[in-house]
Amino acid sequence: MARLPPQQEKPVHWVGSSKSDLLALPPEVVSDMGYALGLAQLGGKHPDAKPWKGEGPGVYEIVERFNGDAYRGVYTVRFEGAVYVLHVFQKKSPSGIRTAQTDVDLVRERLKRAREHYERKYPKPPAGKAGRYDG
Repeated sequence: MARLPPQQEKPVHWVGSSKSDLLALPPEVVSDMGYALGLAQLGGKHPDAKPWKGEGPGVYEIVERFNGDAYRGVYTVRFEGAVYVLHVFQKKSPSGIRTAQTDVDLVRERLKRAREHYERKYPKPPAGKAGRYDG
């Protein structure tokens, strides 16, 4: 049987308070969300991860239920070579199934911050220079 080369593990970047927010959740939820993020680091997607509506492709949410409560983690794999965790929260929407507007706005703002960080940390090579041999 042929062996596949190991996948390059992408770094995880935590935007705002997302890491401390995750660690404040019940350990069972932390474990499940951590597993889903680990899959994202390796280029995969957890079966329960679904697209986050409103921000286009590459932004996902993980929904976990524990002891009658719902928890969500929102992350993006939109930027090549990195995973950004945008927001982790216990869902307490006053509008039923819908996510509270404050959470939606926070995801949008943190996605913008993630894009700015990515462009600073992972700059693109100048056009026409990549792979050029001058010898």
